[in-house]
Parts: sequence; C-alpha cells; structure tokens
Amino acid sequence: MSNETTNLFSNFKIGNMALKNRLVVAPMTRVSAYEDGTAGPLMKDYYQAFAAGGFSLIITEGLYTDKHFSQGYKYQPGLADETHMESWKTITEAVHKAGSKIIAQLMHAGALSQYNKYTGQSAAPSAVKPLGEEMTFYYGNGEYSTPKEISQEEIEDVIAGFVHAARLAKEAGFDGVEIHGANGYLLDQFLTVYTNKRTDRFGGNLANRLNLYKEIITSVRHAVGAEFILGVRFSQGKVNDFEYKWPAKEADARYTFEYISSLGVDYIHTTEHVANAPAFDGHLSLSELAKTSADLPVIANGGINQEKDALKLLNAKKADMLSIGKAALANPDWPNLVESGRQLNEFSFEMFNPIADLRTANDFLRKNHA
Repeated sequence: MSNETTNLFSNFKIGNMALKNRLVVAPMTRVSAYEDGTAGPLMKDYYQAFAAGGFSLIITEGLYTDKHFSQGYKYQPGLADETHMESWKTITEAVHKAGSKIIAQLMHAGALSQYNKYTGQSAAPSAVKPLGEEMTFYYGNGEYSTPKEISQEEIEDVIAGFVHAARLAKEAGFDGVEIHGANGYLLDQFLTVYTNKRTDRFGGNLANRLNLYKEIITSVRHAVGAEFILGVRFSQGKVNDFEYKWPAKEADARYTFEYISSLGVDYIHTTEHVANAPAFDGHLSLSELAKTSADLPVIANGGINQEKDALKLLNAKKADMLSIGKAALANPDWPNLVESGRQLNEFSFEMFNPIADLRTANDFLRKNHA
C-alpha cells in the first residue's frame, strides 16, 4: 500500500464518532423493504456486507419520516413508528459487530413522491409540477403529479416527523442521522427557486428558503442531544434535473454552508455528478466550497469509483471523507480490495434492471462475479 493510499485508511472523527478510515457508503435507494416500511433480512445482509468489506461509515438509503406526505417510493423503508424502529435494530447491531458505524438518512420526498401508502397526493412548497418523469426502476410510471402547496400546519408535521424519526433512530442503535436536503426532495424543493414560489417566511430570498432546514436541524438537535451525530446533505442537481445550479453560484454556496454550520450540525455531505469537478465557473468543487465556508468535516460524493478518484479529493483537502455509491454496489468490499491492491469489479446498470432492488442486484452479482 502506497503512502497516498494510506491516507484513505487513516483515522478520522466526526463529532465524537471515531472512524477507522475515510470511506463511506453513500445513501442509495434500494426499494427492498416490506410494504409496511419495515426492514427485512435482505437489507440486513446488504448493510452488513459493507461493514465486513471495510467501510468505516454507512449512510442508509433515505428513510421516510412520517405517515403524511414523506414516503417517496414503493417498498421504501421508513422510520416513522416503533415497528419500523425495531426492524432496524438487527441491522445496526450487525454493522457494529462488523466494526463500522451507521447513520440513518431521514428523507421527505415532497413533490417527487412516486408512491405513498398513506395518502394519494404529494405536497411541496408550491403547486409546481416536477420536471421529468418518475423513475421506472423505483416502480415509477409516467409524469410526476402536481403536488398541493403544503400549509404551515403541514410544515409543522414535517418538522415533527423528522424529530420523531431522529429519536427512533437513536433508539434503534444508529450512530447518528443525516437530514436529506439534496437531490430534489422536499428540503431541496424549498431551496430551489423554481419549485418554491412561496411569499411567506419559507420563500423568497435564500435565508427564507433555508428556514425549513433551520427548523428541522435545530429541532432534531434539541431532541437527540449534543452527542448524537447530526449531518445534512446538499446538492445542486436533482434526480429529475441534473443541470440545476444555485442562482448566485459561489455566493449561495458560501452563505448556505456557513449558515448551516452555525446551527449545530456535525458534518456536511455534498453530492455532485462528479465530486472533483468545479461547481460553478471557477475552479472550486462543491465539497471544497463547503470545506472553506464551514468549520466542519465534509463528506464528498459523486463519481468516486477508483482509488485515484478518492485520493484526488482527499489529498487536495477538498473533503475529509469520500462516499462511494455505484462502485460500492459492485464492490461491497471496496476498502478491503483497495487496501490489498486487488482489482475492483466494474459497476453495471444491469444491477438496476428492471428494478433497483436487492434481489435484482444479488442475481446480477451471482451470475457475473461467481
């Protein structure tokens, strides 16, 4: 193992959470829970494999937070009630036994909801129909529906849902929670100018568009205490709009990251199509802007497939940790393979054909990596 590679396997701390290396499993929707939102045996094996494979930290797929408007996908896992919470205990225990930490990503789909067993309508900052079409590999079909404009009372339900889910995450044995503020889901819909047409304190200028982040972060922090890890994820692009950029570019980025860091979070997680690419017209990546604007650990995600991709970000101090998505699906033991100098498997989108669930992926891996 080279001196550079050793950097990937150096210790790090986020808050009071000690990590054995700089490698994180990125949150990835797997639509493999039971229909009631509880986690099953396939999910235990899935998360445990990453821990056994050497990742120091695993961030779960987005977990819906309430039984109102938060669910986004059929067979999406939830963390909205005690039954959901109990089903995660065996997973957190298995991950810890294998020597890794695990964080629950808390997600509200908002206008991008493709399925919700609790209601037949989606809700969003404004009644704006989302761009693009639903994702077929997550059981979607056709265009998104136009959401209703969420009321102040319903915003309070959203905040309460995140708080309740965070408490349940702590009880289930998670090491922390990540607030999903990225990829076009509800919080990002408040941040995005063309999906947020509100004229109240949640709309208009950037400070107002960040108010829901503030309300959720401060409420969750109060509920779980100072020692429980709390992070937040940001992106510019969305699952239905890869090209979107923050309108004031670097100024928006610097304000957002500095402001969020003042609210008591333990880390910021940025995701872009390519993490090392410039976020705007200059040369700084989104993770680098977070690093230089917030006095917090930064996790970078996007296009990190090979060891060299991770080292570019880490050695240039553009991020403190690297979250790996598709390459981790093809190589649940990515850290162990890299550390021992063995060859990585190539990711194939056939792992998502026809559905991006664990059964499809397992069948593909058995056929191709036997």
